[in-house]
Amino acid sequence: MSTNPAFLRFWLQENCRDALLDLVDKEDLPNLRLVCHDFASRAAPRLFTDLTVSFKSSSFGKPAKMKALERFGHHVKTFKFHMPHSPETFLPPLLDPMTGEERTFHYVPQVYKPATLIGKVKEPKYGSWEMTELLINQYPPLFHAATNVPSFIQALSAMPNMAHLKICCPGQDPVQRFRRSIVDYALISLRIAVERSPLDALKTLSLLPIHPAGPLYLQPVLGFGATPRSVKRWSQIRHLVVHMESFPYGDASHTEHLRVLHAYLRTFAPTLTRLFFRWKGEKGPCPFTLDLEPVLLPSPPPIPTASAGSSNPSKERSATRVHLPAASPASAPPPRNAFRLRPLRMPKLKYTELENAAMDSTQVSAFITRHRRLLSEFNFEDVALRSGDWDSALAPLTNIAGSDAWRAAQEEVMDVPLVLSPVGLEPRVVGSLLEEQSKDVGRSGVTLSRWLGRGRTGEVARKAKEQFWGCEEHMRKLLRNSVFPWR
Repeated sequence: MSTNPAFLRFWLQENCRDALLDLVDKEDLPNLRLVCHDFASRAAPRLFTDLTVSFKSSSFGKPAKMKALERFGHHVKTFKFHMPHSPETFLPPLLDPMTGEERTFHYVPQVYKPATLIGKVKEPKYGSWEMTELLINQYPPLFHAATNVPSFIQALSAMPNMAHLKICCPGQDPVQRFRRSIVDYALISLRIAVERSPLDALKTLSLLPIHPAGPLYLQPVLGFGATPRSVKRWSQIRHLVVHMESFPYGDASHTEHLRVLHAYLRTFAPTLTRLFFRWKGEKGPCPFTLDLEPVLLPSPPPIPTASAGSSNPSKERSATRVHLPAASPASAPPPRNAFRLRPLRMPKLKYTELENAAMDSTQVSAFITRHRRLLSEFNFEDVALRSGDWDSALAPLTNIAGSDAWRAAQEEVMDVPLVLSPVGLEPRVVGSLLEEQSKDVGRSGVTLSRWLGRGRTGEVARKAKEQFWGCEEHMRKLLRNSVFPWR
């Protein structure tokens, strides 16, 4: 409705309009949308491109919020689900009010709400009316909101153009790692909602960060409420970013989270092109080669024992009897680490990065050999080798390239002090540098130039300076043979 022709020519040109909207702060976009309907429609895509939801009991439960999400949800490209661990997410044991004994709760997600009152009576939310009443009386409203799967499906269905899903669950107490919390139930509902919503544009998944048990509840294969079609939605993921909190894994009895992580990565292995993994806290194992991790290798079979025989060696050999272990019943579980993990192969992987990990040189070489046909770049940031060296770890690159030409393209990162030479500087600049140097000597006592000539004869000082400044080849060899993070 503007009557200014100059403004109309400017506003109706897409390039000019987009350039102006890019310069407007995101805090001012809501005020701009109040001017007129056209301004509102043009500014909405930039205002609602990134959406963050800090999950609470009323996040997906209020009809007004769902109506508003349906109006602008088609603009959302990146959706961040933020639910930190806190005392509110802790779930105490479920107790019987009559006997005081602890009750076991077997969770089966209710994907769809019954449409009729008769259906609600026949299908209680938590399996039985007795268990439903216990959970309503003893667990907070946040738990019931986290298990409300239909509300999650309604929310994600309102964002059909979402291309990037971020899941953030920080702050888990190490004491609570072996107990299920409300965050875990919310992850189950979120996973089911992703699988049952029309998210055809979803390509990137980021877990920033995730606790060690998180992949168990995000697992579409044999997970809670999983169906044969669950893997189809997750096969769209091309880029995966995982920041996982570290967990002690030195003991073979505390490696279940590594097996869960290995199974979770296998879900995305056929379609991933970019993979980034980082351990938060202490260094963890390499998640790409867990099949070669020593703590996860199968335990060696028991050595058969022989009965005592005669003193004659020939008779002792003929009288040897091997005591085989008794056959275990079919229902007995297999011993821990009885099965070896299958190697993780990603046939479409082009770029990968691993940060804050500890591994062997054989694991690095095995990973490069498995993905030698398509892998174009890999980064190892803050990675320590437990055995071997980097030359043996990167030896497959020589076999693949046929020469050592790849060494010329490698990068070594370090901090090198920069010392300016006074040659070519003006006298006033040199004078100011000398004054600052004299002040530093007064404060700290010793500088580099004074150290080179301190307590030495003229000949000794001259040789020390020549060794420090003149041996470029020596410094180059020193930097080349140093141990730095590989990039």
